Amino acid sequence: MKRFLPVGVIIVALLIILLVVRRCTSSSASNYQTATVTRGPITQLVTATGTLNPVVNVQVGSQVSGNIQKLFADFNSEVKAGQTVAQIDPALFQAAVTQAEGDLATAQAALELAKLNATRTETLFKQKNSSQQDLDQATAALHQAEGNVKIKQGALDKAKADLDHCTITSPIDGVVISRNVDVGQTVAASLQAPVIFAIANDLTKMQIDSNVAEADIGAVSVDQDVDFTVDAFPTRTFHGKVVQVRNAPITVQNVVTYDTVIGVSNPDLKLKPGMTANVSIIIAHKDNVLQLKNAALRFRPPEAATSDQARSTSSPSGQRPTGARERKPERTVYILSYGRPKSAQIKTGISDGIVTEVTEGSKEGDRVVTAELSSASASPPANPFSGQQRRFP
Repeated sequence: MKRFLPVGVIIVALLIILLVVRRCTSSSASNYQTATVTRGPITQLVTATGTLNPVVNVQVGSQVSGNIQKLFADFNSEVKAGQTVAQIDPALFQAAVTQAEGDLATAQAALELAKLNATRTETLFKQKNSSQQDLDQATAALHQAEGNVKIKQGALDKAKADLDHCTITSPIDGVVISRNVDVGQTVAASLQAPVIFAIANDLTKMQIDSNVAEADIGAVSVDQDVDFTVDAFPTRTFHGKVVQVRNAPITVQNVVTYDTVIGVSNPDLKLKPGMTANVSIIIAHKDNVLQLKNAALRFRPPEAATSDQARSTSSPSGQRPTGARERKPERTVYILSYGRPKSAQIKTGISDGIVTEVTEGSKEGDRVVTAELSSASASPPANPFSGQQRRFP
């Protein structure tokens, strides 16, 4: 019996030591918030907002001024190319055509007279009954009459063209999405053609003109898939493709964006021109990859944060360390090991803003530290009613 007593004492001592170590480890681990490295899909997106527009949108205007006499189309009317959509009162233009025809007839009569005079003068000059000056004057009068006929012919052609422009036709097949005038309204085409109708060629094919920030435009390219939503259908996700990235910058209050055109199919005509689209351009997607929370990449223990600050202040004044703004694939995270955070160098890949791909330096199941809990939050709150009672006078 005495022989087994020292063995029992050793076992009890080992159990006590193990219990103390486990309790210390558990107490230390409870001071940190962790997240587990898992596997799953990651989709990296570029977000933007834009406006839905028809691919072909023609504004039909008037080249002449006058009163709108008739309208043959209205909102949402389907029209064909060459179909009459509006009529301007042609009375004044018809009168101008009649006057131009009369001026042309007068000029032609003067031309005939000038030809006769030129022929007669030439005959007299050959008979030496007329001077060279008379022949020259007759020839000049003939050329002047010919030029006057051309001027009057041009005036007649212009008057006829203005008369034809009183009848406004659709240049394309499509749907009227806007009508800006009413019958009896006067349109003035003095400086620019007033817009009467806006006609969309085909509403089943539309495009989104989205404004992508200059920081994200480098990752956007043609043929990338796009998901977007509109406020009219908040529970439905529509799809499209990037068809063009325009080089012209758009600067508003020192913010530079670039117009990215996204092609959209609209067979059910649910999408309407002018709707605001919340765009998500899919620039990268991977399935079944290691991933960790982005909070783990931002966590630094107090001692590590102090050393990082010392290194940053040791650089020359007014200079930023080289590559400080670049996103490096090598990052430092802290893996919880035996209750204490241990630094580890990992390589990262794509990110969706919540989780980041881990390509090297970690394995599935690792517990990475995302935050350090304060001692006050780790310990239970004190009971205000415990302890010595307060005496009131």
